[in-house]
Amino acid sequence: MNPVTHLLVGWTVANSASLERRDRGIVTVAGVIPDVDGLGILIDLARNNGDGDLSWWWALHHNLAHNLTTAVLYSAAAFFVAKRRFATAGLAFLAFHLHLLGDVAGSRGPDGYQWPIAYLNPFSNAWQLTWSGQWELSAWPNFAITALLLAWTFRIAWLRGRSPIEIVSPRTDRAFTRTLRERFGEPEATPSAAERI
Repeated sequence: MNPVTHLLVGWTVANSASLERRDRGIVTVAGVIPDVDGLGILIDLARNNGDGDLSWWWALHHNLAHNLTTAVLYSAAAFFVAKRRFATAGLAFLAFHLHLLGDVAGSRGPDGYQWPIAYLNPFSNAWQLTWSGQWELSAWPNFAITALLLAWTFRIAWLRGRSPIEIVSPRTDRAFTRTLRERFGEPEATPSAAERI
């Protein structure tokens, strides 16, 4: 799946509990942190002068950080830096695994390659996660999931006055949510249980 979709999944998970801004950021980043192993493409682009060689990207992506080891390490780090330690670490672990699930479901290449996830790396290559029904990265389900997550993100921003923008700029986030409320009106003072989710 697209990194933006993964970020929106992490953001949605972060807003499923009452967390402070920093803890929400930790959980949101957990939704995209597995893709740090895709940065090998920068090495390829810097060294190949446009010849199309992506050997570093192929070697690292879905191998270096798309695994249980990284999930445990990131969740442990989240536990030690978060205010609500157990909630944040648990939600970070969930957001990380939703990233993996998204990749297993919708990251097939145009050539049909499934790009398995070596879940037990670096200790074992025995468990390669794939799914025979995996759809292409550019398939409609990925667009539909992203559209639903965007709609939910806008709803959270309107109701709670915060969006993923708060992670990098609280001031810009306030301006964004204020604009939403000016356009769609102020939410009710006490949202129902369904609106709090």
